[in-house]
Amino acid sequence: MLRRERGSNARTLAPVHPNAGLRQAYQRKLLALVEAMSRSYVWWICACYRQNEPVLAQDSPASELDKTIKGLGRYWSKRFNAIAPELAEWFAQDVDKRSSAALRSTLRKGGISVRFKVTKAMRDVLDASVAESVGLIRSIPQQYHTEVEGLVMRSVKAGRKLDVLTRELQQRYGVTRRRAALIARDQNNKTTAALTRARYEDLGIEKAVWLHSTAGKEPRPTHVKNSGKVYAVSEGWFDPDPRVRKRIWPGELINCRCVAKPVVKGFS
Repeated sequence: MLRRERGSNARTLAPVHPNAGLRQAYQRKLLALVEAMSRSYVWWICACYRQNEPVLAQDSPASELDKTIKGLGRYWSKRFNAIAPELAEWFAQDVDKRSSAALRSTLRKGGISVRFKVTKAMRDVLDASVAESVGLIRSIPQQYHTEVEGLVMRSVKAGRKLDVLTRELQQRYGVTRRRAALIARDQNNKTTAALTRARYEDLGIEKAVWLHSTAGKEPRPTHVKNSGKVYAVSEGWFDPDPRVRKRIWPGELINCRCVAKPVVKGFS
């Protein structure tokens, strides 16, 4: 619970921002996996393709490539599946630690001392965040494999040269890298926002001010318009965007970098 140190008037305090260093660390771990996977696919596919390139119109070479690709898919799915729970748990716990420290510092600057504890609400948020991150991590090799498999089979059917296929594989690697970076950034935003909101509710903070971030290249007009307005922490804010039209919280939508400034008053 909050303990008042001085003053009794309501104050709007600084928001808790997602930690950039943690996002970069998480992104590096994901990109290292993606790079290793891509290098593995390219090496084995190119080796198989070279052996069979002169007779690509026949059934046997296509079957060998299909067998190679399916083997790669099984191997990398298994590897990502094994890594995902530990990586997701590390990430969620670190977000909790850093966001709690940032909130404690913010409240202290506002003249409020607080002692945090892991409540059921916090545990639920952590569990949900871990589960979501695990699913996203495991989806990376699945999506990559499906796209690469299509590229290779289309190249076989068209009788394309290896250099053409190699360029296409590099382009697919770039797409997967960007998706991994998006996952790291978006999960950092979402998890920080969800944990901070749970802390607000546990501490009895009922109101917050929506603060739009100017970092995005394509800001959501409704979020820009709502910036600076007060909303109920427990209810969120109704986003009138036709693509959304529901109650949301800062940082909840994909690529949303908005944050919440807590409104605190005298507590006993």
